[in-house]
Amino acid sequence: MTETVSGTSRGAGDGVSGKRLTLERVFSTEGVHPYDELTWERRDVNQTNWKTGAVVFEQRGVEFPDFWSVNASTIVTTKYFRGAVGTEVREWSLKQLIDRVVQTYTKAGKDHGYFATVADAEIFEHELTWLLVHQYFSFNSPVWFNVGTPSPQQVSACFILSVDDSMDSILNWYKEEGFIFKGGSGAGLNLSRIRSSKELLSSGGTASGPVSFMRGADASAGTIKSGGATRRAAKMVVLDVDHPDIVEFVETKAREEDKIRALRDAGFDMDLGGVDITSVQYQNANNSVRVSDEFMRAVEDGTDFGLRSRKDNSVIETVDARGLFTKISQAAWACADPGLQYDDTINDWHTNPETGRITASNPCSEYMSLDNSSCNLASLNLLKFLKDDDTFDAPLFAKAVEFIITAMDISICFADFPTEPIAKTTRDYRQLGIGYANLGALLMAMGLGYDSDGGRSMAATITSLLTGQSYKRSAELAAIVGPYAGYARNAEAHKRVMRKHQAANDTIRTLGIADGQVHALATKAWSDVQELGALNGFRNAQASVLAPTGTIGFMMDCDTTGIEPDFSLVKFKKLVGGGSMQIVNQTIPRALRKMGYVGEQVEAIVDYIGEHGHVIDAPGLKLEHYDIFDTAMGARSLKPMGHVRMMASCQPFLSGAISKTVNLPESATVEEIEDIYLQSWKLGLKATAIYRDNCKVGQPLSSGKGDNKGEDSNKSAAAGDVVGEVIEATKVIEKIVYAPTRKRLPKSRTSRTTSFTVGGAEGYMTSGAHDDGQLGEVFLKLGKQGSTLAGVMDAFSIAVSIGLQYGVPLETYVAKFTNLRFEPAGLTDDPDVRMAQSLMDYVWRRLALDYMTFEERSALGIYSADERQRHLETGSYEPVTETGSPSELIEAEFVDLSLVVEPGDAGARVETSAVVVEPQQARTSAELMEKLTGTAVDSPLCMTCGTKMRPAGSCYVCEGCGSTSGCS
Repeated sequence: MTETVSGTSRGAGDGVSGKRLTLERVFSTEGVHPYDELTWERRDVNQTNWKTGAVVFEQRGVEFPDFWSVNASTIVTTKYFRGAVGTEVREWSLKQLIDRVVQTYTKAGKDHGYFATVADAEIFEHELTWLLVHQYFSFNSPVWFNVGTPSPQQVSACFILSVDDSMDSILNWYKEEGFIFKGGSGAGLNLSRIRSSKELLSSGGTASGPVSFMRGADASAGTIKSGGATRRAAKMVVLDVDHPDIVEFVETKAREEDKIRALRDAGFDMDLGGVDITSVQYQNANNSVRVSDEFMRAVEDGTDFGLRSRKDNSVIETVDARGLFTKISQAAWACADPGLQYDDTINDWHTNPETGRITASNPCSEYMSLDNSSCNLASLNLLKFLKDDDTFDAPLFAKAVEFIITAMDISICFADFPTEPIAKTTRDYRQLGIGYANLGALLMAMGLGYDSDGGRSMAATITSLLTGQSYKRSAELAAIVGPYAGYARNAEAHKRVMRKHQAANDTIRTLGIADGQVHALATKAWSDVQELGALNGFRNAQASVLAPTGTIGFMMDCDTTGIEPDFSLVKFKKLVGGGSMQIVNQTIPRALRKMGYVGEQVEAIVDYIGEHGHVIDAPGLKLEHYDIFDTAMGARSLKPMGHVRMMASCQPFLSGAISKTVNLPESATVEEIEDIYLQSWKLGLKATAIYRDNCKVGQPLSSGKGDNKGEDSNKSAAAGDVVGEVIEATKVIEKIVYAPTRKRLPKSRTSRTTSFTVGGAEGYMTSGAHDDGQLGEVFLKLGKQGSTLAGVMDAFSIAVSIGLQYGVPLETYVAKFTNLRFEPAGLTDDPDVRMAQSLMDYVWRRLALDYMTFEERSALGIYSADERQRHLETGSYEPVTETGSPSELIEAEFVDLSLVVEPGDAGARVETSAVVVEPQQARTSAELMEKLTGTAVDSPLCMTCGTKMRPAGSCYVCEGCGSTSGCS
């Protein structure tokens, strides 16, 4: 994209000169609309709450490109399509959704003087459409909710409010927050202007203090909730470390956590959403302490620190800095609150200090700007820019950033805002929040460990290019439609921050060709920023943040959210027609091939990961490659400082901050939390939040039986047993015992004999089946075996056969006996199972292929040679759909029918899709991790569909329906 001087007059737009944007096609094809390049299909979207069985949502015949996953299309349909379901005004196609948004943006760009010609406006429309429909980026949720609808055109997800030391201001704070929550967004503010409970009122009485007013705001948020939905509102409350009520603020939520435990042990329902949880206060906000360099240095030195009056800034109390720091860390250890925000670092990178300080953030802590302001977000899908040679396509990425930043700035021209002060500040400073998702998946695909120098260098260069290219475009827009209104008074400060970004870019030390190429383009972008900024100024006070990208991450089919590493190496894939299957993340085979593994090596490692959920002892995987597959959860989870170091590598290249929580194991100590907070300050982070596993009680659990409640629950159970014995003494209890029934094979049955060779050892397997085709017996004979081994194999065969006849599922045996490793092992003579880790590994893989359905085998990662070949050719293991009449299909085993009506079809096309029963009732990656590891994932349940959410930045996101606990 370049700018030029056109011959058109200024017109009625915002333009300040005769310059306009002339655009070049980069992604779309001239003469072909982006939609016409794709294959579209119709789907039915059904969503139920698995606990209650209630239908949450249903819409039939929605239209999406064939490469969009079922999950992505479900979330977009349920979250973003507008109009009442079942009416003619209801949106039913992704085309309608994208057109509604993109055409609104294009019209505003024309009206406000951005484009040189009508042809340039058309290019902008087509390029933006192409990027969206191909899942290269997404705007934040409010854009999809509101733009192009009769509702107010709110485009921002993040808001910062302000409150002063007066009752009028405090009540206004309640009102403004309420309207923002009602609209489905979140807000943050700093309460430090409110005088403390240790200071006097003008009437002579003692002030209530900010913590008391937090109680009213918390109750309001819990009542209104967010967007009229069932999840809690998203809000951030900040208090400066020198406020006299800081200790009360720090300990507030920790005390409430103690209350939750006490009430729970007394028999009250204290799960999130429980009938008794409403009695607990302060649960609707994230709390953060705003610490200064002065305080952190006092912590290091072990000296005293003064708490200051809100009226005259005099010191009214002196505390031990290290002791206060320990109290903060103890509270975070107990309940994950408060986090820390580093005030001097934040304001040192502030482009508008002449207007005012940055005192607060949005609820997820990535947007940090002036009071009474807002920010609209958009995130790019980084994996889309990975080329076939496994290098990052930096030039294409830079072009995408130009189009997206242009669109984001245009949106402020027509956007509506919840309050007039927010509207004025946003229009005067035009804060944007471009960011990205899928960093964890990108690094893995490139063979780079998340916690490695190579991974950090790659992330840093991409982030530097993102923000450099954004500010370059911002300076170009300033020449066309003018700099932001507050630029003149802040020009020197803004240019100083641009020089800080450039200097940080110069300190990056690249380690390879891939990051070197990105860094070279980022260096050129920052050079252009200095030149164009000095000439034109800048259109936007802020450009970039790293948001959680929860719902929009699913819309883009991202494996990982925001800056996060991969959550786990295995996940669930939803299938057309219902059901889901367990798969290994598709990034993993690409990463293995990148590192030189081939064919059967890749297959063996992927099979092992599918079984165990981690790479430890995976067959043939080198130890030096383990760290590439480290994840947020599981057996090889990242160390806490690995998260901190990644954040520190990217922070110098962001206008705002990073939404991310540093995860710690339950065994973490207060001292470890202190170290994380201290190192985060030293490494230049703007904010840090931690979460220690199982530190919170007041949340839904993976079952309703008190899982994950710790030792306290054992105490309460013991007390309950005594009461139970008294009650049960008056009752007659009928005990019903269920015993399994043996289903014997008929005298004459169908059997097959298979000869095999594993690592040079020969053997024979005879398997017999019931009349319905289910396996009922197995007999094994090994060549050249002695009498002892023969007896052992006969006994093993009899035990397995009896188990099968008593109803032990075949998949249970397969799951237990595959991947057993002992000699003989190695190559086999079976084209479907080319490598086996032992005779048992081969035998049960062969039985799985002979007697289990494709969907059952897929959940265990077992495929035939034909299926593996089909995957190489088409990207899918699934068998080609058989054709036939509907009646023939109905008679087929394991087949579900769903009617899919294409536009213009006189009749209906019948598609088949396998119905897969999810193993052990796991429905999300979080629940799957619990199944594979035997440990609890400490996340809340989704209040919409009942599945377990997973962490996304400082929030949680539901893989089932896309609901988030945050603001974006």
